[in-house]
Amino acid sequence: MKKWIYGAAAAAVVLSGCGMQMGKEEKIPVMSEGVTSAIESDLINAEGETVGTILLTGDKQGTGIRITAEGLEPGTKAIHVHEKGECTPPDFESSGAHLNPEKKEHGFENPKGFHAGDLPNIEVDADGNVDLETVSQYISLREGHPGYLLDEDGSAVVVHEGPDDYKTDPAGKSGARIACAAFNKK
Repeated sequence: MKKWIYGAAAAAVVLSGCGMQMGKEEKIPVMSEGVTSAIESDLINAEGETVGTILLTGDKQGTGIRITAEGLEPGTKAIHVHEKGECTPPDFESSGAHLNPEKKEHGFENPKGFHAGDLPNIEVDADGNVDLETVSQYISLREGHPGYLLDEDGSAVVVHEGPDDYKTDPAGKSGARIACAAFNKK
């Protein structure tokens, strides 16, 4: 299920959670009062069951991504934005490749990279839960931006079974796609 939130309502929802935990002490704020739009979608697993949500928020600083999920295998997982807003279980290959409008290679550490859809790894706790936020200046909810997420075929946020090594093309040796949230225009 997808739902749109606009204006003051978007800011109120976004301000209820305020940052991505980067380390034990460091918290980076990623969402602000300047939020102009937000869209949320269910995160589904390989069985097609809802295991959480992903909230995308847009403002002048970039796009905030909040992932809240439970029932995942504990450990470090890669998350990437994929080029198509389709999440067909069990393998989510329907979401296509990483969002890569500038035709770069994969990975933050790749001298020929990185894809617009490359995002930092997430940590799933020992109980299988995750509640994190990050921000990207390379993807956008604003039409006309090179990393626009809601074009004709939409986009998806995909969770992989393992961590991204941040350098190996095309997906950082992150393994199978284990969960997916699709985003499309209304």
